[in-house]
Amino acid sequence: MRKPARHHPRRNSVMRIFQGDERDRLLTALASRGATDLAEVEPAVRRIVNDVRRNGDRAVRRYATRWDGLAKGEPLRVPEEELHNAWEQTDQELREAIKLAADNIRRYAEWQTPEEWRREIQPGVSIGQLVRPLESVGCYVPGGRYPLPSTVLMTVIPAQVAGVRQIRVVSPHPGQATLAAAAFLGVREFYRIGGAQAIAALAYGTEEIPRVDKIVGPGNRYVTAAKKIVAFDCAIEFLAGPTEAVVISADGDPACIACDLAAQAEHDPDALCVFITTSKALAKSVQSEVQMRTRANPIAAQSLSTRGAILLAASLEQAVEMANRIAPEHLTVPAELAPAVQHAGAIFLDEFTPQAAGDYVSGTNHVLPTAAMARIRGGLSVLDFVRVIGCQQLSREGIESIGAHGIVLATAEGLRGHAEAFRVRSSHA
Repeated sequence: MRKPARHHPRRNSVMRIFQGDERDRLLTALASRGATDLAEVEPAVRRIVNDVRRNGDRAVRRYATRWDGLAKGEPLRVPEEELHNAWEQTDQELREAIKLAADNIRRYAEWQTPEEWRREIQPGVSIGQLVRPLESVGCYVPGGRYPLPSTVLMTVIPAQVAGVRQIRVVSPHPGQATLAAAAFLGVREFYRIGGAQAIAALAYGTEEIPRVDKIVGPGNRYVTAAKKIVAFDCAIEFLAGPTEAVVISADGDPACIACDLAAQAEHDPDALCVFITTSKALAKSVQSEVQMRTRANPIAAQSLSTRGAILLAASLEQAVEMANRIAPEHLTVPAELAPAVQHAGAIFLDEFTPQAAGDYVSGTNHVLPTAAMARIRGGLSVLDFVRVIGCQQLSREGIESIGAHGIVLATAEGLRGHAEAFRVRSSHA
């Protein structure tokens, strides 16, 4: 995303406290932030995408060997036996955690699934909707700084619930936990590739990797730029940038607040983390807690030093207004204020709901919109993997009921053929 003007923390302070005009200027910058600045990497990414599109597996293998740790002669596709062994070799504690998370994510996705219906809107005129899954999807699972088996669960399970038949997972140098999660879900197509080359392979297909209808999942700037480039040829869910977190509290536990901010900050040095409060005393306590809890976490410390802020609000109502302007990826807010929230990728209510719960085990999805995209959509869901198709049926009575009006509208638009399509049926009714 386009970075708001950086603010420089005071010495020995990880997060600066902003109020008055200075706070308002920062808020304006945050509210106007855009998508991840991809201009720097787009030329290189476009070359990779075009190379894969022209040269297929040969290009994919070359990049995977250079960047993804693929050994010479090693197949791009992970053998099913290797997937099975990864699950068998996973310790019981992690297995149970994967099972619990998967159960909750699956149930949530099932509750989200749209239903087919048909109703008579006027005598003889029935309308409805059909729900059909996409044929194939590609799930991108990051494998860089941190292996993310949770992202396997978050991307594959909604696709399975939607009924997608062909699910392909790509991940660079996948760890055992990532392979184990895929094995548990019954994933059969798993490719050990990442970066722009993986996106291009999924979008256009190669001899070893069939193309897909849609690509989902988070990634770095190269992955995001590749998704942007292929978006007119292969559907994507959205462009995701660095992690964002906003926490609102007037009297919360400083340790809980600081932990949520530090947790999201450790994803990326460019993560955006903001605490909004009406209490200057709480602001200072959170500031101290964050300082203490990031001493051993350089990524979180860097993020909160350069992209962290504490905003003082006159009231909790104003605090929610600020959050709505920011439209963050993650938002923690007191439950009584939830009705006032308009823009957030995911909402976490009250003090005992860590944002990390949504990252792993509560059941909601952690693939979420960033860079203020929460103004127009929520996180990845089963709806991203289905097509809702309108359906209608008219009887003779229905044509008599609405045909004349259709003729009038078609005539007003000068579309004689449309009018005739009504007229010929009306004459037979």
